[in-house]
Amino acid sequence: MPDAPQYVEGHGLLRDKVVLVTASAGSGIGFATAKKCQEEGATVVVSDRHEKRTAESAEELGVLGIPCDVTDEAQVQALFDRVIAEHGRLDVLVNNAGLGGTYDVVDMTDEQWDRIVDVTLTATMRCTRAAFRHMFPRGSGVVVNNASVVGWRAQRGQSAYAAAKAGVMAFTRCSALEAADHGVRVNAVSPSLVMPANLAKVTSDELLAELVKTEAFGRSAEAWEVANVIVFLASDYASYLAGEVLSVSSQHP
Repeated sequence: MPDAPQYVEGHGLLRDKVVLVTASAGSGIGFATAKKCQEEGATVVVSDRHEKRTAESAEELGVLGIPCDVTDEAQVQALFDRVIAEHGRLDVLVNNAGLGGTYDVVDMTDEQWDRIVDVTLTATMRCTRAAFRHMFPRGSGVVVNNASVVGWRAQRGQSAYAAAKAGVMAFTRCSALEAADHGVRVNAVSPSLVMPANLAKVTSDELLAELVKTEAFGRSAEAWEVANVIVFLASDYASYLAGEVLSVSSQHP
């Protein structure tokens, strides 16, 4: 597999911003985004449903960590209340929480479907709603959602996840129109193949090899490469973007 490019250092794109990243414990896109936002000058808050991993990630970055199950409205409200109590405001929300799973429709249970949609789509709405209630009165703020290329492209066994991610894209577009009236921007990224440890655990080597073959660069993306695009959307460089879904992908047919 070809080597990844050299890591890009920060340039102060989020200086003096308060940024909350959900599902940001561990080694995936969420933690990479939290780290990159911090390197770009932001005050970062990490959050995840796993208390121990949240604490470990917060300690590694030297930031506030708040455990939160984004499928629980009371916990979501407590999360946003705590961020604002600690830092006085919230400038950027990154909705990174999502749940995958490979299930053929014929065998899928209602519980499997509901869980994926709740974590991936409904939780994005819950957190965005909480952010809007703080950002709208201030007349500023940014929300960046994490979608996926499977929201556009078909893949066997991914009906629930793909439907949820397509929902995130549609939610991004529609909520962006509401937010624009209040000076708030909503956009999304749509990554193709990133290789965090948890994906390798639940995906066969054969399937991963096939997926890599569809990437123009012949490799999966580094999590920080997706984080770079999230930072761009969160920054003032994206001031005229609303309801956009940027594909972070080198896929080809």
